[in-house]
Amino acid sequence: LCCQCGVPIPPNPANMCVGCLRAQVDITEGIPKQGTLHFCKQCERYLQPPGTWVQCTLESRELLALCLKKIKASLSRVRLIDAGFIWTEPHSKRLKLKLTVQKEVLNGAVLQQVFVVEYIVQSQMCEDCHRIEAKDFWKAVVQVRQKTQHKKTFYYLEQLILKHRLHQNTLRIKEIHDGLDFYYSSKQQAQKMVDFLQCTVPSRAKSSQRLISHDIHSNVYNYKSTFSVEIVPICKDNVVCLSPKLAQSLGNMSQICVCIRVTSTIHLIDPSTLQIAEIDGNTYWRHPFHSLFHPKQLEEFIIMDINRVQEKKKGAGAGAKSNKHTLAEAWVQKTSELNADHQYFCFTHLGHILNPGDLVLGFDLANCNLNDEFANKMNPHSIPDVVLIKKSYDRSKRQRRRNWKLKELERDREGTDTDDERQYQDFLEDLEEDEAIRKNVNIYRNADIPVESDTDDDGTPRISLAEMLEDLHISEDATGGEGANMMT
Repeated sequence: LCCQCGVPIPPNPANMCVGCLRAQVDITEGIPKQGTLHFCKQCERYLQPPGTWVQCTLESRELLALCLKKIKASLSRVRLIDAGFIWTEPHSKRLKLKLTVQKEVLNGAVLQQVFVVEYIVQSQMCEDCHRIEAKDFWKAVVQVRQKTQHKKTFYYLEQLILKHRLHQNTLRIKEIHDGLDFYYSSKQQAQKMVDFLQCTVPSRAKSSQRLISHDIHSNVYNYKSTFSVEIVPICKDNVVCLSPKLAQSLGNMSQICVCIRVTSTIHLIDPSTLQIAEIDGNTYWRHPFHSLFHPKQLEEFIIMDINRVQEKKKGAGAGAKSNKHTLAEAWVQKTSELNADHQYFCFTHLGHILNPGDLVLGFDLANCNLNDEFANKMNPHSIPDVVLIKKSYDRSKRQRRRNWKLKELERDREGTDTDDERQYQDFLEDLEEDEAIRKNVNIYRNADIPVESDTDDDGTPRISLAEMLEDLHISEDATGGEGANMMT
């Protein structure tokens, strides 16, 4: 019989029933039943004392460990058997923990008890967010510049930064007319960004620092660092004229070349022989060259006749040829001169996509003044009359059928104009036409535009659904989670 209430019970060391034993002994005594957690709304992180801020979502193991650390000292007197969250309204600023503990009590009897600890989530801004709100509190800035009239390389760079999540540590991103400025709270983060840029685009970097303050007693110096990164002034679809020495070192290719893409190197192709070459940043700065034309100087031509060239004799020491292009000889006429009979003959690397009657964009070298030191010294017979760049499609139709989108960096803009929008559309068209660039970019499906069948395909380059990612929209709440139903 229980020594307290006389109820028959199985024998146990305390000679008491469970009810009387719990009334006599509370094993959770001394364990706090309430606590507080500090949460930063801006960056959605929780404070882990004394000064660390950690990223946790609701119901996560990280958040459970953070809550248990708050009462770790009190739990040392009991044995923790189980711990889990009880569902609370995501906006209630409350977290409830259900704990199961055991402890040996009278005469060796082991008592198990379940209790709830409630945490109140209080808002507190972390130091990093304080610096962001202060706007001007930065320790290092990375100034990325490219001296061109087209921003294709910057649009590509923006997508690389988003894909590798390098924008998370920036205090502020500012866009100016010829580049971007990235502000950081530490020099190490800025150096990491500079290293990334030098690995992804051909560029060169310089650094400097300015003394802000100096404590003579502790010998502590406070500097502001500036990193200047200059990207090579060559963009996709530029026509360039190489120096004779550089052209010879690349396998005796022609001095007049077309830039087909810019990644970590400059990819060039000789439109008259299909010979390709890659130039890295160091080679470019040793033998610099410039674009002969601006993208606005592109002219529209119509293909009057085109013949594929099966095999062309290779020159001495010729380098590798492109397998993705087809060499062709074409007769073209400007669409602005259709009433005249003047036609131009040229070799082109676009033989695989061009047919008679197609519209194509290119540069007219026969009727222009080339203000370039290398082009002026060339034999006039070596300079082609026309260099074709890309096939022309109906832009408005392409925009209507574009069922995908890209994400953008949040940045301070000086102001956008129609020219920026045109350049952005050029970049989107380049993504559709070049699979090699697409591999480095996260492309998201645009659910607002219905998917068209492939039966009405007119040959316009398009991105397949398999290459698109689903754009996730997570409704975030004040406790840093995704607001989903919590499990008890």
